[in-house]
Amino acid sequence: MKNYIKQFIDHLEYDRGLAKNTTAAYKRDINDFVNFCSDAEIAATPRDIGIREARRYLAELNKKNMKRTTIARRVSALRAFFKYLKAKKVVEHNIFSTLDTPRLERKLPDFLYMEEAGMLMDAPPANTPGGLRDRAILEMLYSCGLRVSELVALDLYDVPADGRDEIRIKGKGGKERIVFVGDKSRQAVEIYILKGRPQLSARDTTHALFLNRFGSRLTARSVQRLIKKYIHIIAIDKNITPHSLRHSFATHLLNNGADLRAIQELLGHSSLSTTQIYSHISTKRLRETYEKTHPRA
Repeated sequence: MKNYIKQFIDHLEYDRGLAKNTTAAYKRDINDFVNFCSDAEIAATPRDIGIREARRYLAELNKKNMKRTTIARRVSALRAFFKYLKAKKVVEHNIFSTLDTPRLERKLPDFLYMEEAGMLMDAPPANTPGGLRDRAILEMLYSCGLRVSELVALDLYDVPADGRDEIRIKGKGGKERIVFVGDKSRQAVEIYILKGRPQLSARDTTHALFLNRFGSRLTARSVQRLIKKYIHIIAIDKNITPHSLRHSFATHLLNNGADLRAIQELLGHSSLSTTQIYSHISTKRLRETYEKTHPRA
């Protein structure tokens, strides 16, 4: 089984271009099933695994009171693994494709209303290097709908110049997309590069756009911390993360007339079904507005 798992992980990494963190998660989930087979004295060769063994594994996960999301993820990893084995003619059937998984509740992510987003953009001080950097970070996350990993990976030469307003981003799975930088975001980045970044970089040894106080590339964890800090300062009682600004970006586009296909392209989603969560957010806001404003709601 180890050989097949290695071949599958190599396929995900080199053929499909998935990130190492993603392939490592696949490997952990598949190995959990292998360990279950070993503990239950089940032969763990692919041809020996049938629907009965798959159901026993699902029952074991439920018995451990695991979260539905965890169970669904593990079954999904095994489904992908056995799909690969079937394609390679190692097994005749993908027994995990017929296995029912727990129905997941689709949680609506936290996001900011437009007024709240404006308050957050204005929260960092405009007279310190760190404040100028933080303003540029918040504007870029909100203006471009970037993932935090995409933001911290930006280099100086990625910044639009000569009147351009677009950046080419390499997102999940190495997929490239174009994002647009709004006027306020571009201004914030230009001011940061001119007045903030030189004071953070004592020795110009990195091309990273966003630097920490030691002059090194800023991490995703640091961006998360600074957002928590400013959300606390403006006293908004929401669990706002860097990803919340990406959600806010998409929600505000939809509320102002953008269609889901365009939002899908800007976010870099492979599937439109992933983008459709924002139609639910938009409906939620409409309901809140109705309930607050209609005299007989």
